Amino acid sequence: MKKIALIILAASMMAVSCKTFKKTGTLDTAYQPALNTDTSPKVFSVPEVKEPKPAKADEKPIAVRKEAITFAMQEDKAGNEDKSYFVIVGSFSNLENAKAYRQELIEEGFTPIILHSAKAGYYRICVNSFKTEMSARQRVHQIRQEFPKYFDSWLLIKE
Repeated sequence: MKKIALIILAASMMAVSCKTFKKTGTLDTAYQPALNTDTSPKVFSVPEVKEPKPAKADEKPIAVRKEAITFAMQEDKAGNEDKSYFVIVGSFSNLENAKAYRQELIEEGFTPIILHSAKAGYYRICVNSFKTEMSARQRVHQIRQEFPKYFDSWLLIKE
């Protein structure tokens, strides 16, 4: 009987000392965040999520090649010899085909010239030439936007 009384006494002591069994009327301040005295609701703004734009043909990276070139026609050499950046819209292995394509471009309002790349073995059809790379890149983007059929135009840099 003494053992049972001792067990009951020990259990009641544990229950009294355990915080989970205690009922307190006040909150323990050590474990609570500071209470805000301002009772107005707070409004938080969430940044707007912008959906990515779909890729367009004119946003395709510009291909760039360096080649040693000569002018296929002497009249083209005078006005473009001092320029190093050429916007290319076509390449042909046959000079006659390049001349026929050049004529089509003239009818569309371009002033194309034919460049010959001996190392590559192609005649390149250039629609514009520039002294700076930035100007040439801007023209490639402009051509791609205004003339979708030339979406594969690229930039040739004279070696």
